[in-house]
Amino acid sequence: MSISYQRWVGRKQTSNFREAAALETDTIDVSKLKGDEVVLKIHYAGVNASDVNFVAGRYDPTAKPPFYPGFEAVGVVTHVGPEAKRFRVGAAAAASGYGFFSEYAVISEKRLIPVPSPDPEVIPLLVGGLTASLALQYTGEMKSGQKVLVTAAAGGTGHFAVQFAKLAGNHVIGTCSSDDKVEFLKKMGCDRVINYKKENLAQVLKKEYPKGVDIVYESVGGETYETCVNALATHGKLIIIGFVSGYKDQSGWVEGKGKPGAPLVAKLLAKSASVRGFFLNHFDRHFKEHMGRMVQLVKEKKLISQVDNTATFRGLESVPEAIDHMYQGKNVGKVVVAISSPQAKL
Repeated sequence: MSISYQRWVGRKQTSNFREAAALETDTIDVSKLKGDEVVLKIHYAGVNASDVNFVAGRYDPTAKPPFYPGFEAVGVVTHVGPEAKRFRVGAAAAASGYGFFSEYAVISEKRLIPVPSPDPEVIPLLVGGLTASLALQYTGEMKSGQKVLVTAAAGGTGHFAVQFAKLAGNHVIGTCSSDDKVEFLKKMGCDRVINYKKENLAQVLKKEYPKGVDIVYESVGGETYETCVNALATHGKLIIIGFVSGYKDQSGWVEGKGKPGAPLVAKLLAKSASVRGFFLNHFDRHFKEHMGRMVQLVKEKKLISQVDNTATFRGLESVPEAIDHMYQGKNVGKVVVAISSPQAKL
């Protein structure tokens, strides 16, 4: 028996997703599943800012097309291989990796996470939630009683960083771009929300936090990054989880001309501060523990896994529109695409 399905495939290296990728048809011969492989019918897939970096080949300079984008999914197991033991047909499961902008995926059951049901609210936990949880604990070494600044705080990972920082007993500052997001972040627990369209971020930080902030969870880049470095307290830590302002035009991957490095180094040196990068895949040994913790917090209603409801995206063909929506800064929470669920509720 074979399953015919569609998936997005990147054939050209460019950060313009519409130019890089196209919908293609493929087949899965379920009689040839090996070992613990299973077939996952994907109900929902998540959109990430780094989707455009992936099809541009930025994460691995030696990589060449084809690329299979889509980093996270939740769905139902439809077929199992001869050695699969953990999952049965009909079981709900989530997964993170590559190739999930697709109607189906073949995957080792070891990489699947059991979930009660294939709901869209699972998606934000897989990349955004794990990134926030792991980065703040291991890279930021977050403690209680600190001042934590989260940029793009209403986004897919930012809203988790706000909540984790607050749960740890910290004063949380969040940046965003609209009044709706201001209200959302207040509900998430932000002590101070800065709408940078109405307030000058650098001025607010200098005036209200003259001694600086202890941790910055930074995903914007560009001028925001420079402002955050200036706002660091003595022994402060800035965690770079991304630099979305330089993704689409790829400027973030190119060394700027005529930009001396000494001033930034001097600022860090003067404060014994540090800038630390975080890449989720380097912490995979901690995924199970942190995922379990987040699921429990959601059950206890202590953590909100926010799916963006400012727009609805259904079907694989809507993936480019969903990516554009996120880059336009319209989303509040995680952008999710309903792939093949007949009960899709977004």
